[in-house]
Amino acid sequence: MYKDLFKWVIAIITQPGKALKELADKEEKNDEYLTQFVYPLIGLVTAAAFIGILFTQKEFSIELALKSSIKALVSYFGGFYLASYFLNELWSSFFKQEKDLKLCQRFVGYSSAMMYALNIILMLLPTSDFFFLRIFVLYTVYIVWEGAVPYMKVTENIRLKFVLTASALIILLPEIIGLLLFMLMPGLRV
Repeated sequence: MYKDLFKWVIAIITQPGKALKELADKEEKNDEYLTQFVYPLIGLVTAAAFIGILFTQKEFSIELALKSSIKALVSYFGGFYLASYFLNELWSSFFKQEKDLKLCQRFVGYSSAMMYALNIILMLLPTSDFFFLRIFVLYTVYIVWEGAVPYMKVTENIRLKFVLTASALIILLPEIIGLLLFMLMPGLRV
């Protein structure tokens, strides 16, 4: 299972157009993409948040590691579902297409591959030394650009508008949820 997961993550990051075209043509049963792609990646981000706090902090604190993993889980899980929902709503109202939540969920999940992979790596490294690597999350915009036509069947005249909207949802919603958790739940401040 994880072998295919890593294969698809690497393919999406290195050749997003080709990989998303293959994924668009792939037959998927029910919610297979959730159990074989999105959930394992979010689980790996959560595990990386837990392990990263244990080994990068000066003192060994299970409490801090649990708080960090809870924040990561809620941020990325909520960000995935909110981005999918809002993209689906905008898909019908803003882009005048027929609503298709499953299509939007698959697109958001696959387009988030770089963001998940980057966060797994960053959470395992000392934050103060490698903060500049966060800029690579913007590569998600390129992945969305390459996947907009083959996966979502977006026409060229609305491609830029779609890419900016979808990229903003995919990148910003997990960050906004994390910020809200930080502000509303002082016990989760990591």
